[in-house]
Amino acid sequence: MNPIFVALDTPSLERALALCEQVRGLAGGVKLGLEFFCSSGPAGAARIQALGLPVFLDLKLHDIPNTVAKAVEALAPLEPVVLTVHAAGGRAMLEAAKHAAPPTTKVVAVTVLTSLDSDDLQSIGVASRAEEQVGRLAELARVAGLDGIVCSGAEVRAAQATWPDGFFVVPGVRPQGSGSGDQKRVVTPLGALEAGASILVVGRPVTAAEDPATALRDIGASVLGWTKATAPA
Repeated sequence: MNPIFVALDTPSLERALALCEQVRGLAGGVKLGLEFFCSSGPAGAARIQALGLPVFLDLKLHDIPNTVAKAVEALAPLEPVVLTVHAAGGRAMLEAAKHAAPPTTKVVAVTVLTSLDSDDLQSIGVASRAEEQVGRLAELARVAGLDGIVCSGAEVRAAQATWPDGFFVVPGVRPQGSGSGDQKRVVTPLGALEAGASILVVGRPVTAAEDPATALRDIGASVLGWTKATAPA
């Protein structure tokens, strides 16, 4: 399985479709988040899925259990390969989300956003370090029956140690030399995979590149050993 998913964080369906054409055959799939979904909705997501790229819906659902379950049921026709909910919603909500999801969809819990550091956690009343909070929420997701979690590459190794068969989504991935933007806990693609990531989510280093396909091939070369001879055309 190609673990590299490209984040299509754009409100423009036309821009998202154009990016899909550029990375199709190179990416393992695409991630659609709130920015895209609020603009283009389920119909836009269906357009992306029709291109044959696996779709990861990063909607970070967080509400009472019944509401989240009904939302997951409403999303089922899109057949996402991965769907995110917030671990902070609690065990009952996590269980409801997993129960409502299609069997082919991996439901993963967002633990600590990669835009937060320890100071940010302190400001919202979380006294633990990021790694400790991720571990706590990972255990909650595991006992709730979810497939895995979303965490930064800095925490994935510890999470995998206590959840060997978990599915670990790592956002905030930045190739060596790339700016971190609004992300604070970032890792390189190779660092994330070596730590135990199941899939990598790469956004602006690909989508903001002058040539997204070339940028993605370079990342593939760094983590999958692609060469000019073996990289997808």
